[in-house]
Formats: sequence, C-alpha cells, structure tokens
Amino acid sequence: MRVDGRDITVSGSLLQPLTRRTNDIVRVVLSALFLAVVITSSLITRNEWVALERSISEIVAVLTPTQANLVYLVYGIAIVALPFVILVSLIVSRQWKLLGAYAAAAAIAGLALSVSGFGLTAPRWHFDLSGRLDTFASQFVDDPRWIAMLAAVLTVSGPWLPGRWRRWWWTLLLAFVPIHLVISAVVPARSLFGLAVGWFVGALVVLVVGTPGLEVPLDGAVRAMARRGCTVSTLTVVRPAGAGPLVINATCEEEQTTAVMELYGPHQRGGGVLLQLWRKLRFRDRETAPLHASMRRLVEHRALMAIAIGELKIANTSTIAVSALDRGWTLYAHTPTRGIPISEAVDSVPVARVWESLRELHDCQITHGDLRPSEITVEDGVVLFGGFDNAEYGATDAQLRTDIAQLLVTTTHLYDAHSAVRAAIAAFGNDTVLTASRRLTKAAVPMSIRHSVTDAKAVIAEAREEVKRQTRVDEIRAETVTRFTRGQVIQLVLLAALVYVAYPFLSSVPTFVTELRTANWWWALLGLAASGLTYLGAAAALWACADGLVTLRGLAVMQVANKFAATTTPAGVGGLALSARYLQKGGVSPMRATTAVALQQSVQVITHVSLLIFFSTAAGVSTDLARFVPNVTLIYLGGGVLLGLIGTFLLVPRLRHWLSTAVRPRLQEMVGHLGALAREPKRLAVIMLGCAATTLGNAFALWSAIEAFGGDTSFITVTVVTMVGGTLASAAPTPGGIGAVEAALIGGLAAFGMAAAVAVPAVLLYRVLTTWLPVFVGWQVMRWMTRNNKI
Repeated sequence: MRVDGRDITVSGSLLQPLTRRTNDIVRVVLSALFLAVVITSSLITRNEWVALERSISEIVAVLTPTQANLVYLVYGIAIVALPFVILVSLIVSRQWKLLGAYAAAAAIAGLALSVSGFGLTAPRWHFDLSGRLDTFASQFVDDPRWIAMLAAVLTVSGPWLPGRWRRWWWTLLLAFVPIHLVISAVVPARSLFGLAVGWFVGALVVLVVGTPGLEVPLDGAVRAMARRGCTVSTLTVVRPAGAGPLVINATCEEEQTTAVMELYGPHQRGGGVLLQLWRKLRFRDRETAPLHASMRRLVEHRALMAIAIGELKIANTSTIAVSALDRGWTLYAHTPTRGIPISEAVDSVPVARVWESLRELHDCQITHGDLRPSEITVEDGVVLFGGFDNAEYGATDAQLRTDIAQLLVTTTHLYDAHSAVRAAIAAFGNDTVLTASRRLTKAAVPMSIRHSVTDAKAVIAEAREEVKRQTRVDEIRAETVTRFTRGQVIQLVLLAALVYVAYPFLSSVPTFVTELRTANWWWALLGLAASGLTYLGAAAALWACADGLVTLRGLAVMQVANKFAATTTPAGVGGLALSARYLQKGGVSPMRATTAVALQQSVQVITHVSLLIFFSTAAGVSTDLARFVPNVTLIYLGGGVLLGLIGTFLLVPRLRHWLSTAVRPRLQEMVGHLGALAREPKRLAVIMLGCAATTLGNAFALWSAIEAFGGDTSFITVTVVTMVGGTLASAAPTPGGIGAVEAALIGGLAAFGMAAAVAVPAVLLYRVLTTWLPVFVGWQVMRWMTRNNKI
C-alpha cells in the first residue's frame, strides 16, 4: 500500500466474514419479511386487495384518459432510463467491481418473475388487464419484472453511490403507487410484489458481494497515526473484523515501537446498536449504561476511560489516537498491553492484589464491567486492567456490585473460592460482598465472563456457597437484574394461555347467562362445596405420599394455586411442577419431592381406572353403554398403531436403549414404591381415599349442576360421564382439556338420554364451578405464594 509517497507493507486478511456483516444481514431479514407480507396479503386477502385498490382509484382518479396516457408516457420514459443512468454513473465513478453484481441482481430478479408453468413468461396476477392503457411506456410501468429489476439494481448500487442520488432514485421508483391510483389504471399490487422481490434479491447480492463499508480505509488510519507522531512502516493484521474490531499491529519508524490499531466498521456500529437495544429491553435501567448515539461516541468513551484509569496507574494500555475515517470507520489506537496475563501469574501474585486494584477503581466511582481473566494483567507485582469497553465513570451502585460479582467468579476460577471471598471481604467489607453475591446468577453474570471460565455454573455456585460460609448467612436470595423475572414470564404465558382457552367459553356466555335465571342456586352452592372437596382430597393424598413432611393445611392452599398452573398448561404439567416445587420449599429433597408427586399420580391413575370400571359395571346393568364403545375399525386401527409402536421400539437400537436405560429404571422404582406403599395400609388408605375424593368430588359437582337445572339422572351415571371426561381432559392437547371435556360431558349425558336443554347449561355450570372460578382464585393464590417465597 502506498500512502503519501511512502510504501507500507500490509500482511494478513482484511476480509470480514459473511456471518458478521450486521447491516447486510438486517437488510436481508427486513426484505424477506416484506416479501412474506406482500405474498401473504396477496394470497389470503386477494379479494379485499382488489376491492380496496379499485375503490381508492375511483376516489382519487382525476385525470382524463388523454392526460393519463401522457403521465404514463413521461413516467415510463423515466423508468426505462433509470437503470441506464445508474449503469452510466457506475462506469463514470469507475465502480468496475460492482458491474458484475449489478448485472447478476438484474438478471436474477427478472428471471425470478418470468418463470411460470409455461416457461419464461410475464406473470399474470389476479387483476383483469383488459382495461389497461395501451401504451409502450405502460408496459414498463406495470410490469413487475421491470420493477423487480430496478429495485434489485438500486439495492445493489445504492451503498456505492452518493446518498442524494440514492434517495431521488428510490423516490422515482416508488412513485408508481400514487401514479397508478391517480390515473385510475391497474392498481399497484403486482408492482408491489415486484418491488419486494427486487429488494430481497438485491439484499442477497449485497450480502455476498459486500458494500463500501467492507473496504478498510487504511490510508486514513495511517495519516491519523502520523498526526499523533507515529509514522507507520508496516501493518500486520492480528484479527479480521468480526464480532469485534479489526485489530492491526502497526510499527512506528521513529522509535521502532509497536502500536495496536483497532478499526471499527459500520457493521460493528449496526451490531452495537442492536446489542445496546437488547440490553435496554432485557435489563433494568440501573443495570445498563446510557445509550451511545454512534460507534464513534462509543470508541471515544473507551479511549477516555483508558485515560481516566491510566491516571490511577492501573491501566495496561495508553490511548494514542481516536479518529473518524472514511466509509463509516472509526480508529482507536493504543499501546500494546503491558504485563503478563493474570492466569500466568497466579502462583506469584496474591489474590488480594487483584481486589486491591478493583477497590482503587471503585473508590473513584469507576467500574470495569468486563472482568475476564484476559482483561487482567500483572506488571512488577501491580495488577492492571484493560479493555474498558464496558467501563463507566460515575457508576451506579448496581454496576459496582456487578463488578464485585464478576471478579468473584474470575478469582474463584483462577485461585480458589475460599481465598477469593476472603480477599473480597478484606477489600470491600462483609456487607458489600454479601450484597454483591446476590448477583452470582446466570442472568447477572455476563456471557463473556461465563465463557471465560471452566464450568461456569459450578464456579458460580462454589463462590456463592463460600460467601454464605464466610458471612455466616443461611441463604442468599438472587437479585433481580432483568426487567422481567422468570416467574413473571411464566405467569404472563400462563395468563395468555388462560385467555386463549377461555375464549370459546366466553362466546357462549350470553346463552348460559340466560339459562342461569332458571337454575336452583342451592344446588350450585352444593356443587361448589363438592368442588372444594377435591382440593382436600388431593392435598391429603400428596401429604401421605410425602410422609407428612409438610403441613396438610399448606398443601390444601397449594392445591388452589395448582388448579391455575394445571389448567393453563397442556396435560397439567404445570401442576406437577408446582407440587414438586412446593415440597422442595417445604424442606423435602428434590428427589423425594419428585418421587412423592409421581407416586400420587400413579395412585391417582390406578384409583381412577378402578372407579371407572366399578361404576361402568354398575351403570351397565341398567344402561346401554354401546355409545361409549368405539367403532370396530377404530379399535383395529388403534391396536395396529400400538403394535407398530411396540415393534419400532423393539427393533430400533436407540429406542430400545432408551427404554432400558431411561424408562425401565423409573418404572422399576415406581413399582418398588407402590410395593412399599402396599405394606403400609394406613398410608395407602389415606392416599387412595384422597384420590377417590378428587374423582368423586368432581362427579358430585356435575350431578349438583344437573339438579340445579332440573335434570333427573343417577349419581352412578354422572360418575361414569365425569370420569370419561376427565380421561379425555388428560389426553387432550389443549390446556385444561378445553373443548374436549365439554364435548365429552355433553355427549355422554346425551347418551344416557338427557335433553340438550339441560345437559349444555349443566356442563357449563360444572366447568365454572370446578375450573374457571378456581383458576382465577388460584392465580391470586399463586402470586401470593410467589411473593412469600413458598414456591
């Protein structure tokens, strides 16, 4: 490379990888989304598009056919000339590299819209073209292939040409929308599709070919270094621009010293903006620094922090130059890193010196923000810091505590937890370290810190436990650093699921309310009391499964919250997780809690099936149950599928191995627990009675709802129908079995001869008493238990 008459040797690759071109990737994503929206709206709402566009065209049409032809002619000439003007401008500006991309984009966009079932033809969309103005120019104005080619070449050549030209050309191309509407000709849906295709094709070509922002302005960087007294003789690329800046080692002629040049391109600027926005959306305001308006301001901030920390004599680099370069690049030059990495000086440097250096920073209200081992060095026994990308002057207390938590992780990894925590307490005090240790969580410790240590999860847990031992506390409650906690996100998802599953029910509310006027409310209250019996039964069964390690009263309250968690998640998995979590919070070990919940569910299934067989037999004596028996074809089909699954699991080695290593031990463990339970008759009786109370309580609630509307049927019949509906609820993929349960219960009652005028409102009242009212109450109970750290 030759700069100002001097030859400078450049070694290494300057090419940025495709996966790191943030701006180009964002352009491709946006163009793909726009194309998807245009296609979807054209296919799904085709008739609405036609009607809307024609009505708008009739309203704004103000030109006569002669005037419309004239407008078409003028605009058509401009559109025809546009690509040739762009081509000439590229030739004049000597953008020879771009000519191939220009031709490729035009050819791909044109051919993409010319392919049809009859070969290469012009596409004919859903418009009637018989009334079009028959002019030569209109063929170009309305042809989506031409629009696509123009959009593609504009997208490809835009970054290489002046911004003013680019804006005028896009304005001219997009003018087809108002022109179509004003002259009352064919409306622009086809041309809009061509525009979307052209933009997408051009964005892909730009991603492959690149933009001027990828060309590194090394000559400007060399001149900026010369102004700071460093006449560069050689440049050696250390790392191409990617996730971080382009790093180049520069040799200065005067003193034969070396300087490190970091060049930040426009793609780092785009990625930096997205990263800042993501942090603002994810973390609370006190956890994040103010937004930087540009990459240049971000680089200047880093350079100024290096100067400030250098004044404290604990910075391992010194700022040489900061300069804005051509094509959106920014230069930050500094001296090479002084000292050796802390990872190589662990045996000779006590951990206390690392914490003393951090204390010097914090005494000046400065935080580092990225205390990885690679950013800490040692020179002459003094611990120094580098990086400063995330450093802050005048930092908040939250940022100061984050620094301490980060260094706890790093020093625990480098030294050991005992000495790291002891040195931290000696430097900052017992209370400060204890407060900071609340940030020893995955959310609070940055990903860069976690990736810099081996087994970050174990290191963080070890540091937290050591803080508990040395500060003599029983528990360290994690601090909330994100805007939304995991519990809040789960509650939001559950609430959305609840609204979703309740929507079909809400549509039938008016008719249901009308029927309620004739209901007997005493029976409804009796049904509500029977519904409450199910919570006591479930609590008693779980209490016995857990050997009475938690209180029965607390379990009864938990069952109310469990109703919300189980109803709003498919197959009730949320209820199982909530039960296990409550037992753990009550002092039961995780393994024992999981076993207790699994044991309760196993006994519940056995009890449910036993009761179903018993009541079905009792009902079958006087009632025809043929309607509940599936068709013979369905039975054969189900049997064939079952046999096919069994054969698949037996023949496929991986599935067979999974059965033997994962499923079989758990089944053996469960059978063992059931066998042990059988040797304790009192405990087994409590569990089975509790499970039976859950099933029979629901049946009694449905029977009460039927009586409330004047129905006449036996309790045995209702029990069979209820258990069939409960079986379908467990198999249905919808939360709470919405839809499947109602249909099964109404169909079951109809099978026993009940009129729909009674069955429908009775089932809806039953679902209100046993599902929807408890769900809303359970939501509040779950929030209360969360606030009181019971789950």
